[in-house]
Amino acid sequence: MSVIAIVGMPGSGKTTVGRHLAKRLNLRFVDSDHEIERELGCSIKHYFDIQGEPAFRDVEHNVIANLCHSRPDDGRAGTVISTGGGVVLRSDNRHELRANTWVVYLRSSPAELAKRLRFDTVRPLLQGGNAAKRLQDLFDQRDDFYKETAHFTVDTGRPSVHMLVNTIAMQFEMRGLTQLSGGVSPLP
Repeated sequence: MSVIAIVGMPGSGKTTVGRHLAKRLNLRFVDSDHEIERELGCSIKHYFDIQGEPAFRDVEHNVIANLCHSRPDDGRAGTVISTGGGVVLRSDNRHELRANTWVVYLRSSPAELAKRLRFDTVRPLLQGGNAAKRLQDLFDQRDDFYKETAHFTVDTGRPSVHMLVNTIAMQFEMRGLTQLSGGVSPLP
């Protein structure tokens, strides 16, 4: 069994690219934020507002640890996980992801993210104030953590989702990690 984890800033395309990558490789797709909300019984925003970021990060860690070791129950060879943007803030998450999944960092510039997220009302850390500055601050805080966690990085820039998925699939193929029948080799 193998697991691919997609990390990156809010709005970098983790869910969209992850969903398409899973389809391309015939793997199960899981959005960790949806799993967290299912665990919480409420939206992340609501939980974040009531309990605060540290409590949210504890729940996030438990969900990520479970997903890193989960096996698809539908007969597929593995899973693609779209993670939350702040998953790399905790060293235990970085270690869990790096040791137990193939990690892809979708790297987007703060300026590009600000364009994509200018109307966002859901992401708790982008609410109130100058979102572009907040994205720059988050990028400055997290970029090294994403790089530390990732097995490889793909700059999102302007390519289409299809091109990004092809780029990621080619990265796995170049490393000899995929087979034509789909799936990704487990970690060594």
